[in-house]
Amino acid sequence: MTPETFPVRRHRPALRSRRPQLDVPRLIVHGVLTVASLAFIMPLVIVVSASFSSESAITAHGYSVIPQKFSTFAYRYVLNDPGAILRAYGVSILVTTVGTLVSLVLISMLAFTLAQPSYRFRRPVSFYVLFTMIFNGGLVPGYILVTQYLHLQNTLLVLILPYLVFPWYVLLLRTFFSQLPSEILDAARIDGAGNWRLYTRIVLPLSKPALATVGLFVALTYWNDWWLGLLYITNDKLVPVQLFLYRIMTNIDVVTSQNQFAGQSLDVPIQTLRAAIAVLAIGPIVFAFFFVQRFLVRGITLGGVKD
Repeated sequence: MTPETFPVRRHRPALRSRRPQLDVPRLIVHGVLTVASLAFIMPLVIVVSASFSSESAITAHGYSVIPQKFSTFAYRYVLNDPGAILRAYGVSILVTTVGTLVSLVLISMLAFTLAQPSYRFRRPVSFYVLFTMIFNGGLVPGYILVTQYLHLQNTLLVLILPYLVFPWYVLLLRTFFSQLPSEILDAARIDGAGNWRLYTRIVLPLSKPALATVGLFVALTYWNDWWLGLLYITNDKLVPVQLFLYRIMTNIDVVTSQNQFAGQSLDVPIQTLRAAIAVLAIGPIVFAFFFVQRFLVRGITLGGVKD
């Protein structure tokens, strides 16, 4: 018999059991980030808990993560006139939505223009944008311009126009646009694309993280603003929600101070009312954050590289 007739047994190496190795540095990093996240989230949780607590429980036991004595009196007090607060929410949502969209269009168009090396007035316009970050006309000239010349008092435009163009965000987007691959833009120009097509078909789709990040910051500015309403709005139907809540808190503080001065007590939940107002003020914008959070990580480095 030839050796070829016998089957050859090949010894396979014994499989070694692979045990997952413990990555200590990564665990430390995750632990530190978890503790930091809890430190940032905990104040918000305490504010929500305080808004659902009774005034007596907060006075006796202080603030806690879980309400000591559950109560919705603060919300019922704020929402005593639901029609007024719903109207204020409608004004804020309209102003924030329209203002953010128009602001993104104007800021991105200006930033795209300043990012073009072929634009002959690039340096003067950039200096003008930077100049407005440092100097402004002041409060009194701005008030006279809005009320006496533009006649925008008691209109929604007065809540939108002042925040349409943020110089800082223009410079940030200009830096981002200048970092886009020039080969793609040059190839599009060779194919006959003009500046408008470059802006709409190439630059904007490639800049979603940057636009989402800037849009979130602009939306926060519009939503949290009460100063413009305080200056230019006297019509109760055009009051934004932040000014509406601010007026409630101010009226309660004034009445409380007067009663304390007169030696009387006012049965108003001051601490829980402040917490409820804070929750009502930041609630909607927190939900808006979840729509752009996947872009925020990439867009947070916006402008990190010097042009």
